[in-house]
Amino acid sequence: MKNSVKIIALIVSVIFLSCNEKKESKTHKKPIVERIQPKEISFTFQKSKEWLNGNTDTKKAMNIVLAINRVDESNLTKLDSIIVPTDISGDIAYYMPFPLDVSSLEEVKKIIVFSYATQAFATYEYGVLTHVGPTSMGKEKDKTPTGLFFTNWKAEETTSTFNDEWKLKWNFNIENKLGVGFHQYELPGYPASHSCLRLLEKDAKMLYTFADEWVLESDQKIELKGTPVIVFGSYDFEGQKPWYDLIENPKALSISKEQLEKVISPYLSTILKEQAKRENK
Repeated sequence: MKNSVKIIALIVSVIFLSCNEKKESKTHKKPIVERIQPKEISFTFQKSKEWLNGNTDTKKAMNIVLAINRVDESNLTKLDSIIVPTDISGDIAYYMPFPLDVSSLEEVKKIIVFSYATQAFATYEYGVLTHVGPTSMGKEKDKTPTGLFFTNWKAEETTSTFNDEWKLKWNFNIENKLGVGFHQYELPGYPASHSCLRLLEKDAKMLYTFADEWVLESDQKIELKGTPVIVFGSYDFEGQKPWYDLIENPKALSISKEQLEKVISPYLSTILKEQAKRENK
């Protein structure tokens, strides 16, 4: 009888451990992101020179204002008026359009999303927003293609296919045949590129490290794809800059969790399939 009890206990323990192992294998360690939320989110117009006179030494404030106005520091000084939060104490994520969590991405190790309508990008790791920033995408005559892409090759500096005098720093290609990628370049505060996705240098460096390169089996065959990139939406080239709407409605550019999940849904199975290939390699 005692032996029977021991055997039953052993079987139960094995089953319990086996279940735990299976559960752990499917549980991903989500990044822990500590955020400071501002007391309120509202915006106002200020003269750029007046604002700069009192904020040039505040790195956090500068990063937030550059992101909201979709410009780099050089172009910020050229603007007569800029949009500034009335409370700038929060983290940059609270002033940008993306949701902090996306449940449908909980199985996705990492992904980059670019919103054409809001000229902004975000990275998610297992469904948690980890980085946001401004971008300048393709102008009306040279629109950035939309859809699902995967990062492929990268270079700390390369030459533009449109003009060999343009040096592109921290370039990561996402569409090899069309020569489309994201990289550091001038952000003037509107879509101005020749289909690429321009970034501030700090953001370009971050994505350069964040994303994975492809793995080639041969010159003509891809063995493993890189990090998924989704470019979505469209820009109203005839209207005013969409972030100007933030003055009247602070949520004017907000992309809800449901809206982003709807964008991601058609591509999710492909993303998970390619991710499994890399993990099982």
